[in-house]
Amino acid sequence: ISRKKFLYSLSMLAAGAALSSPLYGFQKNRKLKVALVGTGVRGTSFWGKRLVDQYPDQLEFVGLSDINPGRLSYAKKYMGVDCPVFTNFGEMLSKVSPELVIVCTKDANHHDFIIKALERGCDVLTEKPLTIDEGKAQAILDAERRSDKKLIVGFNYRWGPYMTKIKELLQNKEIGEITSVDFNWYLNTHHGASYFRRWHGLMNGGGSLLVHKATHHFDLLNWWLNSDPEEVFAYGSLEHYGGNGPF
Repeated sequence: ISRKKFLYSLSMLAAGAALSSPLYGFQKNRKLKVALVGTGVRGTSFWGKRLVDQYPDQLEFVGLSDINPGRLSYAKKYMGVDCPVFTNFGEMLSKVSPELVIVCTKDANHHDFIIKALERGCDVLTEKPLTIDEGKAQAILDAERRSDKKLIVGFNYRWGPYMTKIKELLQNKEIGEITSVDFNWYLNTHHGASYFRRWHGLMNGGGSLLVHKATHHFDLLNWWLNSDPEEVFAYGSLEHYGGNGPF
């Protein structure tokens, strides 16, 4: 696989579209130096082992960071990497000097790691959502503007076969011109319940499912239609989970 094709694939994986990768200027005679912060399931599998297995000649993980030493130990073994691990993110940036930092921590903490990485001269790929409120979002935007680096939000749902096929059909105008869209998403109680058994169910951790989960759906519409909304609003109520539910 050519380096250009690899970087294009990384952009596709990160954003699900043919983006102009901020990494195209990377030198051809060495591997891209990648670091991961947040070694949970999403970090070690979707953004970890997958890249290790598919692109061994194009990139190398030079550091893993997490506040949990047990997770770090497991991540290193599961991903099949031989890089140093750190419980201190700043120490990792100083010692291994990554070129790309992948952020897979709790949603509420994304901004801390994104801003620090940008300030240290790293490109950043962050798991969705970017963050959980407008104050943290503005801090991230300001940091990106101050730097000469790029930030990509990895909306992994674009990578699903059904979602990619819908994009292909719409892009090829298989159903003609789109004039109106009615999009409903029903979250089943099995998948929905899992959010309330971990930090995602806490407002100060994930900003509610309107942020953590529904960002997928706004993003899919934006991507499918190649359009950004002029106005967005949301409403909801506790009809099944939380304070009004059985627990």
